[in-house]
Amino acid sequence: MSNGEGLAGLWPRFLAWMVRRMPNERQRLLAFTIVAGGLCGLAAVAFHLSILGLEKLLIDRANAAPGHWWIFWTILTPALGGLVVGVGLTYWAPAAAGSGIPQVKVAYELRSGLVSFKETVGKFVLCAVQLGSGASLGLEGPTVQICAGVSSLLARAARLSPVYQRRMASVGMAAGIAAAFNAPIAAITFTIEELVGDLDQTMLSGVIVAAALAAVVEHTILGGNPVFHISRAYTLGSSESLIWYALLGLLAAVVSVAFTESLIWLRGRFKQLTSVPKWVKPAIGGLATGVLAVLGLQLFHHNGIAGDPYATLTWALTGTMPLALMGSFCVLKLAATVCSYGSGGSGGIFAPALFMGAMLGGSVGWLDVTVFHHSSDSIGAFAVVGMGAVFAGVIRAPMTSVLIVFEMTGGYGLVLPLMIANMSAFALARHWRPLQIYEALLEQDGIRLTHGHEPEESPAAAALRLGDETEDATA
Repeated sequence: MSNGEGLAGLWPRFLAWMVRRMPNERQRLLAFTIVAGGLCGLAAVAFHLSILGLEKLLIDRANAAPGHWWIFWTILTPALGGLVVGVGLTYWAPAAAGSGIPQVKVAYELRSGLVSFKETVGKFVLCAVQLGSGASLGLEGPTVQICAGVSSLLARAARLSPVYQRRMASVGMAAGIAAAFNAPIAAITFTIEELVGDLDQTMLSGVIVAAALAAVVEHTILGGNPVFHISRAYTLGSSESLIWYALLGLLAAVVSVAFTESLIWLRGRFKQLTSVPKWVKPAIGGLATGVLAVLGLQLFHHNGIAGDPYATLTWALTGTMPLALMGSFCVLKLAATVCSYGSGGSGGIFAPALFMGAMLGGSVGWLDVTVFHHSSDSIGAFAVVGMGAVFAGVIRAPMTSVLIVFEMTGGYGLVLPLMIANMSAFALARHWRPLQIYEALLEQDGIRLTHGHEPEESPAAAALRLGDETEDATA
């Protein structure tokens, strides 16, 4: 027996040994929750490193092409990536489309937490290609789906009942958010707000353990610093600025609703576009994204529309980015994300929401500095608050929107501005558009979730469930 075959057989034997040692199902749930936390952290790190490697190989090389060739390659690279992903989504793993959060919600509500192996691997591979080639999407939602797939695989290996398999879906979501954002506390609140609504003691314990372990693994491999490195701690310098923070909440709600409405509208139009093959559609979105990225590079000699947005976002948080660039990048990022997602690509909307929020917040910060002649530090502080405000308006998770900013920036001096802007954006966005974006995306697919009750299963949802059950039985 070769070493590879020996290692391949070691894992099933280990799982079988654990099952034999723990005949009690609650014991197995706790043990496999701990295993899931560690494995989800490793899966998330592997996913993130794969994206970074593909970005260096694809979109970064396209942007750095000599002469005027960079224009051609910056436009073509996201389109080619979209074409590859479109073929993969059409003929291999259709469930890997989208951000990942709606798919996990469907698994939790309708399929006892089942996320198939093909769906998990498909999300890993196709989303890495999509983001590496320059799509204006994020890795956080896909990380959640991948981690939910890992926890679902473990739940089935542990021979857990459907009720406990469902609980393992929440474990995967918490681990995914914790590893993606380096934010274990926000991961717990997001899982409560977005997936389960309320938790019993057993489920809450599992969510906390998985989030903590996934964050520890991510810290150990990639480092324990906050996602954004800000050289100074921002605080509320003057009470006069609260006027502008309230205005920021209003504008964040406008941007959030504009983003949601345009994304849902364009996605619906692409669904109705029967004259174009389904596998070609993500390439069209990639082509549009490339054009918008070239526009940003041509005008401002800086990227952030296609490829890793966090370097540009960090610059905005320092408070030194020009006003024209921030305002323009907010609009360009909104349009590029709508094109990348609405055309049927694979990737999330967390990072784009944070990016748009920082650009919007920094722009309002310039007004504060101009009108009240406050320190230029206000621009960076407004950018930090803007991240949370647009996140709250788009994702509709108000507690998470505050905590995630704290954990990602390592600063806690903006509690009052964050509360004012985030709650204003959340309340106004919910008033103007009651249906949250993930629920709207599922309804567009014919799936309606009824939280806390027996779910209503449409024909589309039934077909999805039966397809995955058949695939799992075959495997």
